Amino acid sequence: MASQLPDDFKCPISLEIMSDPVILSSGQTFDRVSIQRWLDSGHRTCPVSKLPLPEPPTLIPNHALRSLISNYTIVSLPKPQACPSNPQNLIQTLVSSLSPLDAKLNSLDQLSRMSKRDSGIRRRLTESGAVSAVLDCLNSSESGLQEKALHLLLNLSLDDDNKVGLVAEGVIGKVVSALRCGAGDSRAMAATVLTSLAVVEVNTVTIGSYPDAIPGLLALLCAGNSRERKEAATALFTLCSFPDNRIRAVRSNAVPILIHNANSGLERAVEVLGLLAKCRLAREEIMRFDRFLDILIEVLRNGSSRGVQYALLTMSSLCSYSEKMCLEALNLGVFEICVGLLEDDNEKLRRNAKTLIQVLQGRKRIT
Repeated sequence: MASQLPDDFKCPISLEIMSDPVILSSGQTFDRVSIQRWLDSGHRTCPVSKLPLPEPPTLIPNHALRSLISNYTIVSLPKPQACPSNPQNLIQTLVSSLSPLDAKLNSLDQLSRMSKRDSGIRRRLTESGAVSAVLDCLNSSESGLQEKALHLLLNLSLDDDNKVGLVAEGVIGKVVSALRCGAGDSRAMAATVLTSLAVVEVNTVTIGSYPDAIPGLLALLCAGNSRERKEAATALFTLCSFPDNRIRAVRSNAVPILIHNANSGLERAVEVLGLLAKCRLAREEIMRFDRFLDILIEVLRNGSSRGVQYALLTMSSLCSYSEKMCLEALNLGVFEICVGLLEDDNEKLRRNAKTLIQVLQGRKRIT
């Protein structure tokens, strides 16, 4: 499987496909196990860039890349043929109104196989008119054609140089339309494509400002199946790294939708709330919901390491802002839970727990 996936999915240290990609302060991404082993050996420089690292080094989960890798492992494409067709001929099949549906589906399959592992082919495809042909397929009422077109767009978006170009060619509008109206796996795939495109900062701004993008993701969070809701939350998390998008999300009614999903067990919703809680407008909205702390405490007690990190982050933001929330957290035993988390193996989790303890201690001294 590793030989069939893009090199960007491989850890620079182990050269294996990453299962838990994390970002160093140098901007480089590694598999958590490999980079932790490097750090535990006493190294304090980035293995790739050789830049010095802060003490203690921070490891930031790369949710966008993790989601892309996950999607690649579940997308099943036909086996490659011994003699692949000429890409230009395949593109011509897509744009021709005379091409039967089966021929278009086969062309998309072959183009997906070609572009999945080779950045050179991805570049050639984007330069040879493939994007406009794929976008035409997204307009199709045939769900199979739409899904395969989205798979190909996801492949083409793997390279940063292509991400901005894809947005310039009008990809966002067509992908958002599939997000809202697609059938089968199209809606989940559309959310994944938005996640991939939003990895580039300028695209984060552009996608967030597109009128239906954030509302479309929130609609999927409301009505989607388990995979669709997870992919929508991942896309929102990536978009809300940009502060203005947090305000857009709150104004699109994100807070009650995310709280409902968090209460239903979707930890990624807690992570998005952790980002939104940095925004005053979101904090004020969250404060209107009774028993929200109970949801976060449940994550602290039974959630994954990543979920606990963001539950702590959200609590710190809320308790720093609200005396009422802080006192409620103290009464519910959050301080004691945080003390126990100081023994956790995860460095970022320990740091977030320590921050919340400091916030709660400050309130205890006042009272």
